Amino acid sequence: MWTPVGRGRWHGRALTVWATSAAHRGLLEPRLTPSRGAAAKSRTADRLYSSADRKEKIDMSRFSVENIRNFSIIAHVDHGKSTLADRLLELTGTIDKTKNNKQVLDKLQVERERGITVKAQTASLFYNCEGKQYLLNLIDTPGHVDFSYEVSRSLSACQGVLLVVDANEIDLKNADPARVEKQIEKVFDIPSDECIKISAKLGTNVERVLQAVIERIPPPKVHRKNPLKALVFDSTFDQYRGVIANVALFDGVVSKGDKIISAHTKKTYEVNEVGVLNPNEQPTHKLYAGQVGYLIAGMKDVTEAQIGDTLYLPKQPVEPLPGFKSAKPMVFAGMYPIDQSEYNNLKSAVEKLTINDSSVTVHRDSSLALGAGWRLGFLGLLHMEVFNQRLEQEYNASVILTTPTVPYKAVLSSAKLIKEYREKEITIINPAQFPDKSKVTEYLEPVILGTIITPDEYTGKVMMLCQARRAVQKNMMYIDQNRVMLKYLFPLNEIVVDFYDSLKSLSSGYASFDYEDAGYQTADLVKMDILLNGNLVEELVTIVHKDKAHTVGKAICERLKDSLPRQLFEIAIQAAIGSKIIARETVKAYRKNVLAKCYGGDITRKMKLLKRQAEGKKKLRKIGNIEVPKDAFIKVLRTQPDK
Repeated sequence: MWTPVGRGRWHGRALTVWATSAAHRGLLEPRLTPSRGAAAKSRTADRLYSSADRKEKIDMSRFSVENIRNFSIIAHVDHGKSTLADRLLELTGTIDKTKNNKQVLDKLQVERERGITVKAQTASLFYNCEGKQYLLNLIDTPGHVDFSYEVSRSLSACQGVLLVVDANEIDLKNADPARVEKQIEKVFDIPSDECIKISAKLGTNVERVLQAVIERIPPPKVHRKNPLKALVFDSTFDQYRGVIANVALFDGVVSKGDKIISAHTKKTYEVNEVGVLNPNEQPTHKLYAGQVGYLIAGMKDVTEAQIGDTLYLPKQPVEPLPGFKSAKPMVFAGMYPIDQSEYNNLKSAVEKLTINDSSVTVHRDSSLALGAGWRLGFLGLLHMEVFNQRLEQEYNASVILTTPTVPYKAVLSSAKLIKEYREKEITIINPAQFPDKSKVTEYLEPVILGTIITPDEYTGKVMMLCQARRAVQKNMMYIDQNRVMLKYLFPLNEIVVDFYDSLKSLSSGYASFDYEDAGYQTADLVKMDILLNGNLVEELVTIVHKDKAHTVGKAICERLKDSLPRQLFEIAIQAAIGSKIIARETVKAYRKNVLAKCYGGDITRKMKLLKRQAEGKKKLRKIGNIEVPKDAFIKVLRTQPDK
């Protein structure tokens, strides 16, 4: 059963569901399953409005506000959210029950390949309970922390959430529901007797989830007689129809042919189509307050679709809804087209994709070696990888991504510099623009508060890993006899690349990791330059902590040595902090065997030939120009540094 755990900014109610197996492993208690006759009767009634092939428009006016429930599914990665959503779609007759129903709401190719949800998806379910027809608007949300912005937007359209907890955290044979019940009660203060034990894979007790949604989640507090007030909480771009906006109606009614105004742009549009997602687009005559659906209004420019915008009718202005707090990028990386002739196509692709993923920030950038491009901000490394993969799959765009960095800050030391930058504390997202130590009083690096839950036998290894990443322990608590919860304050740049992989490796995959922003702290940072025969390579400039400069510099030099083609002269690869060289590798020159024609004779003849060759190579090194090929850049930038 579900239990309220408090109210958030969305004034909703959180309910906990208990999955003793995640999506694909199920072992639950069938004794609470409804009778077959009752379930069959319910499903027959559901199909009044549930055919996936429905062609007639649905009359949404028959769903009163009291019979509407808007809710999201929230859980950690790989705890079975999408599989539970599949079962709910089947139970309500929204989709036919087949063996192929896997990740039905995960529509992106990247989601199916990785087996995770990266984009929140909406589905309207029609469900009959005790003779009443209910409209259940379900939003399946991502579980990874990098996509938390998707979750926060989804909550704005909901009055409650379904929290899924996987009780099978070790393996199927050793699943221990009683132990996890105690964990939930201790950590979240949720009574263990108020959890619904389900199996999303087998469908056990899932019918009780729908009943609990109706009983526990309140209907939306809206007024249909008031002027239209609609919140745009998501959007996608269609090259033929333009922007398709996902909207939640807080007041009023909207129908095809209505004129609407955007509170953000003040532009007027004509509504071409409204409907619900079932889970595919299903046009309707109208959408009413309390309902969630989609709206197409001829927005062709990508800048017109603003997530968090309020839509209203002409001559009936309303106070705009609060919208959403802007996402705060945690990771920055340069993005460049492999071929500069593809710049405009890539620009168009990035603009269209940022409509669908508004948490990405975009700034123009340029590089001597890589040409024109952008500096993009992401919520995490997985977010960056998924964005890059979507560009390749959805827009056939191949790009070069530079090494990810985090946003640092510098406190300027003189009034002249403050006047020049117009602020005392500047933010640096491009390492090449990192100011010299003589210009600042201190550097600041972003930090996060990380939470690690691990079996106690791995506690020592996990603590050693955290200490190696300059983390400071804040708390340690046993949540039961076998599991420990650790809280550490981490520098963000220490966990952004490979910390999660290292944690999973040393804990045999059992440890979990989550984090939240914790501001900035003072740090001893340095800018490390990479030189080729004394010439700076701007694209490889890196900001590192002073204590780790040698290790990181040596790793980059070694990768460059393996990537650069040999020349007729020697290439010195150096990592430098200011004028001090901290690491070096050498690419040996090609060497002609000038002694091949000597079949004997005096040794002075051989020495003369070797000396002449050495002088020639020395001269060539002075006048020779090193051009780093793009494939070498790609190899160096895509290889993650060893910590």
